[in-house]
Amino acid sequence: MAQIIEQNTEIHVEKTSALSLSTASGRDVSSPEVSGDSPLPSLAGPDQTLAHLAGLADRARGYVEAASSANTRKAYASDWKHFSAWCRRSGLSPLPPHPHTVGLYITACASGAAERGVKPNSVSTIERRLSSLSWNYAQRGLTLDRKDRHIATVMAGIRNSHARPPVQKEAVMAEDIISMVETLDRGSLRGLRDRAMLLVGFAGGLRRSEIVGLDLKAEQTEDGRGWIEILNKGMLVTLRGKTGWREVEIGRGSSNSTCPIVAVETWIKFAKLAHGPLFRRVTGQGKAVGSERLNGKEVARLVKRTAMAAGVRGDLSEIERAFKFSGHSLRAGLASSADVDERYVQKQLGHASAEMTRRYQRRRDRFRVNLTKASGL
Repeated sequence: MAQIIEQNTEIHVEKTSALSLSTASGRDVSSPEVSGDSPLPSLAGPDQTLAHLAGLADRARGYVEAASSANTRKAYASDWKHFSAWCRRSGLSPLPPHPHTVGLYITACASGAAERGVKPNSVSTIERRLSSLSWNYAQRGLTLDRKDRHIATVMAGIRNSHARPPVQKEAVMAEDIISMVETLDRGSLRGLRDRAMLLVGFAGGLRRSEIVGLDLKAEQTEDGRGWIEILNKGMLVTLRGKTGWREVEIGRGSSNSTCPIVAVETWIKFAKLAHGPLFRRVTGQGKAVGSERLNGKEVARLVKRTAMAAGVRGDLSEIERAFKFSGHSLRAGLASSADVDERYVQKQLGHASAEMTRRYQRRRDRFRVNLTKASGL
């Protein structure tokens, strides 16, 4: 990506430098001149133009990185590497994009022939790889036509042959969250932090990246995804998403022991936080708070660890329970626990459609309406 920007910059610099030299009419263009008739300087020399565009190129690289998350860029790079390696082993070229080549590639992924000793990819993984290829080609100024029959028809056949119901993580209900936070040590910094993370994540219906992306105030860090504002009646969370900014209201709880606002205030007080990320690493054998922001995987591990310790879904085996919980369990738990009008849940979760919200309410609405009895049986 950075190479593409640098290449474009070099081409533009060459053209600009040539223009400067051609219009100089024999004058020395190594230093700018200011005409007495105009306040504007004359055309800058090539060295100054290069320095100017190099600064813009650095800024452009920063904007490119800000356009997507680090995890997304990592996945795109990994998928492109996977595709390029398959092309090399198959005697094909990844460039320029050829629908026939891509069609053979996704067939290899679905059949397990893309890599030796690796299981066939799931449909969702293959669809992600296709999106990654489209993105990587676009960064090179090329276009992959996913509607071409060599891709679209093959992909339709893969879906019909290998599609499976999506694997959904278990929703943790309100009573589960209460049991989970009780497994944490209230007398340690790590326990106070984890307690606040669980309660805020559940009450706000936040994604794990949104939880760890919170700052204490607005515009305090470059990598922050939002900030908090503690008010009398609760906490207002401002988040930056793919479609823009949104606000999430987290009200105060019925008791201090389960109130997410009290948990956050307690964590901020004892961690002595005043600026920067809200949730950070605890260092020094649990006695100091660092400046480094937690990553989303820490939330997933926390949910899984506390759910196991609290005995949530104790009817399942240890192995089954280990795969049931993740950071997404918090969002699904709020949607399933809050017995309110659907539109309020949809707004809290930031869903564009009510249909998506209903997918999260899987435990709340299960067997709520019994059509068997309603039909007279």
